[in-house]
Amino acid sequence: MNPALEQFLTEFRENPAYRHILINHLPIIGLAAGALALFIALFLRRIAHVPALIVILLMAASAIPVHKTGEQAYKPVRHIADDAGADWLDVHSDRADTGMPAFYILAGLALVALVVPLKWPITSIPLSILVLLGSVACLGVGGWIAQAGGPIMHPELRPVAPEDTGNASLPPAP
Repeated sequence: MNPALEQFLTEFRENPAYRHILINHLPIIGLAAGALALFIALFLRRIAHVPALIVILLMAASAIPVHKTGEQAYKPVRHIADDAGADWLDVHSDRADTGMPAFYILAGLALVALVVPLKWPITSIPLSILVLLGSVACLGVGGWIAQAGGPIMHPELRPVAPEDTGNASLPPAP
């Protein structure tokens, strides 16, 4: 087996932080792609909504393994993070716990938007618009969660003055 592939597979199996880093962008970037596709599909026929809704459903649901791998990585990362990074880890973890229900709701809403119009076609556009609005909201939630994730191991991403961010839950800068 290729040594690089073997190393990748070993890291993937044994390191929850590595798994988390590999998949943590799915709910944000994938959801943004799905939302853009749905926005474009709103100007086309109903059939164009279906792939976009499927992408949104899958990307909203991808927050589940992202959250799970983040929980698994908490202790190992806390062990290697400096004090400020550990504070950011706590903020990131709290935000993830707080924001997860939004992704569950969006996944359910996308599923409803896929199924209900089969029986009642007139609901297609309103449900798709609702999913699009939910996607935008989840992008905001995902960005809020991710904003606290970067500074954990990257001091250069830590704000100089947390007061300037307008969020009292941020740990103090070093």
